[in-house]
Amino acid sequence: MQIFVNLPTADLDRAKAFYEALGATIVPAFTDENAASIRWDENVFFMLLTREYFATFTSRPVVLGTEGAQVITAISRESREEVDAIRERILAAGGSENKEPQDHGFMYSVSMADPDGNIIEFMWMDPVAAQDGPEAFFDQQGG
Repeated sequence: MQIFVNLPTADLDRAKAFYEALGATIVPAFTDENAASIRWDENVFFMLLTREYFATFTSRPVVLGTEGAQVITAISRESREEVDAIRERILAAGGSENKEPQDHGFMYSVSMADPDGNIIEFMWMDPVAAQDGPEAFFDQQGG
């Protein structure tokens, strides 16, 4: 299975540069003046679409993330350190913090926004909690 998240943008070149700075790669075969395919890994892609092109896929009004929130996309990382590292890359590339980092012991996440205001979160979850739930993590910790 593959996942494609479609995001409207006010500035396609800026959006491409932002996501490349985070380590995603552009897929040239599906990139033109209206859209850019951004590959996170073999199964997860973002389709960055100009606001006008995005509008061709829906009869509803198109809003940018700076105008409201409609979806929050979360992507897992292998460690807390990777979550912190991508947070720093987001800030350096012109993104912003949506809210303070959240540390629940078994799960750690950052909620960020790209330059268009689209909310993207990166999170790490302890493997025990991911498989058996938070209580299993706390049981393992002796609490």
